Amino acid sequence: MTAFDLNGRVALVTGASSGLGHRFALTLARAGAHVAIAARRAERLADLQTEIEAFDGRALPIRLDVRDPDDIAAAVDAAETELGPIGILVNNAGVAVQKPAQDFTADDYEFVMDTNLKGSWFLAQSVGKRMISHGHGGKIINIASVLALRVVSQLALYAMSKAAVAQMTRALALEWSRYDIQVNAICPGYIETEMNRDYWQTPGGQALINMLPRRRVGQPDVLDGTLLLLASAQSDFMTGAVIPVDDAQTLM
Repeated sequence: MTAFDLNGRVALVTGASSGLGHRFALTLARAGAHVAIAARRAERLADLQTEIEAFDGRALPIRLDVRDPDDIAAAVDAAETELGPIGILVNNAGVAVQKPAQDFTADDYEFVMDTNLKGSWFLAQSVGKRMISHGHGGKIINIASVLALRVVSQLALYAMSKAAVAQMTRALALEWSRYDIQVNAICPGYIETEMNRDYWQTPGGQALINMLPRRRVGQPDVLDGTLLLLASAQSDFMTGAVIPVDDAQTLM
């Protein structure tokens, strides 16, 4: 048994169709967890399911729009019916809109806040209720951002939403500590994914990299250790932590 052994645990990962969510699901499955993989783009989950099953893992694809509380309830029901009580939630689904602050619209506000904050809140609440009812405790891992801790231009709504996720993490950690539910957050720095890969090759992307303390962006695997720590028994004495994994970017 390894320090981060998750055999027998059930995890739910949102935003699993691409990027960090895809990596999070693979990492938990490789550690032995049975993983419910959820996303709006359900058609993209089949490849991830195949990838997990190739190393004899178990994955359950679920279509989920985190902006819809009814969708959340149905997804949690499906995961627990097929896999068993959820012991690990990775609240990862998120979006960003990049504009000058004066140009954001009401639709932009609803899109970002409904996904990043409302979705994270109602999913944590839904899974938290189940964890309390089952009486076995659990791990809730919210994916915030370094922009919960600092700001940059043209991402005001995103930064606002992620700062709220960080404070939500602390509030839930306090209330649910008595139920042996640990609630922590990861604040990733700039990570290269399929959504932004081309940008890092542009003059603007290269200029930004050269401004970073270590003049580089991370790959998704740099979050593996923090994720496994927070998902496993190794973090039983940690709750309410908001952890930057950012290569010193919050120090800029």
